[in-house]
Amino acid sequence: MLCLSGHDPSGGAGLQADIEALIAQGCHAAPAVTALTVQDTVNVSDFRVLDREWVLAQAHAVIADLPVAAVKLGMLGSVQMVETVLEIMQSLPGVPLVCDPVLRAGGGGALGKDEVGFAIRERLLPVAAIATPNLPEARILAELPDGSADECAEKLLPFCRNLLITGGHGDESEVHNRLYTREGTHHTFTCQRLPGSYHGSGCTLASALAGRLALGEELASAVRSALDYTWRTLRDAEQPGHGQYVPRRLPLDFCS
Repeated sequence: MLCLSGHDPSGGAGLQADIEALIAQGCHAAPAVTALTVQDTVNVSDFRVLDREWVLAQAHAVIADLPVAAVKLGMLGSVQMVETVLEIMQSLPGVPLVCDPVLRAGGGGALGKDEVGFAIRERLLPVAAIATPNLPEARILAELPDGSADECAEKLLPFCRNLLITGGHGDESEVHNRLYTREGTHHTFTCQRLPGSYHGSGCTLASALAGRLALGEELASAVRSALDYTWRTLRDAEQPGHGQYVPRRLPLDFCS
């Protein structure tokens, strides 16, 4: 399972989240770094996107050595990195791509300029099996600052085959996660809203979903499995620093 994402030194989000979530699904994570960030569990203060040659070299080393059953995208940070991912995917025909459009950190800090969202929508979503934005990200991608999930989906489905818009940023007592398909089907998955604010929940969900797809699970079932797993990681989350809670993606007795 190839992961193309940024490194979060706090360990809450980014590639560490991908690795832990995939281990929990019984998958092997092959993490290729797209960007380095300066962040903690409160917010991101700076980032640096790697040279495309380095990212291509990492990905092609993995592809030449390991069977890749799915690809998960996280932080890209630049339009050039969007194009780099497209080049990598040319080497993986038929492999499902899960796109987590990471445009903002949990604390609100930007993880790329505005044109990155446009490039993701126009170039990456058409080759993705599914995109997993939260509602604020869906609004950026759809260019609808106050749009509802349904309105954003209507704008984005011409670009994307399947779309999961998560509802964790609302304030209702239940979280509504909505799966839309280009064929017109619509599934709503609800769960109890938890009281905390979480660092890495989107990375956790997208990686778990990619893992379920890599294992051959059908899309709607894979979405449900990933959502259920993510909710449990948030229920058991810990606050190791001064900011958001970090999902507990692996059980404490994992190594016993």
